[in-house]
Amino acid sequence: MDHARAITLLKSSGALLEGHFLLSSGNHSEQYIQCAALLARPDLALEFMEDIAQHYKGEAVDAVVSPAVGGIIVSYEVARLLGKRALFLEREDGKMTLRRGFKINKGDNVIIVEDVITTGGSVFEVQDTVEKSGGLVRAFASIVNRSAGRFTPGVPYYSCIEMDIPIFKPEMCPLCKSGTPLVKPGSRNLK
Repeated sequence: MDHARAITLLKSSGALLEGHFLLSSGNHSEQYIQCAALLARPDLALEFMEDIAQHYKGEAVDAVVSPAVGGIIVSYEVARLLGKRALFLEREDGKMTLRRGFKINKGDNVIIVEDVITTGGSVFEVQDTVEKSGGLVRAFASIVNRSAGRFTPGVPYYSCIEMDIPIFKPEMCPLCKSGTPLVKPGSRNLK
């Protein structure tokens, strides 16, 4: 996907936020991609899903898998476009778990998708569960890659857009030092 087009879609949907944000990793950032705002606009989000699906069209894929909550719609729509199964994992007692009768079959070829990848922590947890279930992780994909090279999965990875958005350890955060209020917009640790 063209970078300028991706930025236009993110801004049009209200998904590109400015402020002081607490990320799932515990780090801080002055920009946040609230993909829920994008996904609330299927007319805009569809371009991203089609881009991901087109990238993996013709590949041997049995299931498109994601972490809950951010990746659920992404996995559903990419799987629908590819004609494959869509699954998501949820945290149970702090650990990514297959629930709701979802099953990874031994030998299943899996693509793991996410809305935004910053460190890759959630998708690596999904990968661990998929592999322990006998699945084969063949690739990763995301709408946004904001990892700045920190995410190196060892298998093919495709993102619709790469954004180099600085992150800060809390003790080194200039926004904390300036007194800017901290906001936690993500879905990790939802009860």
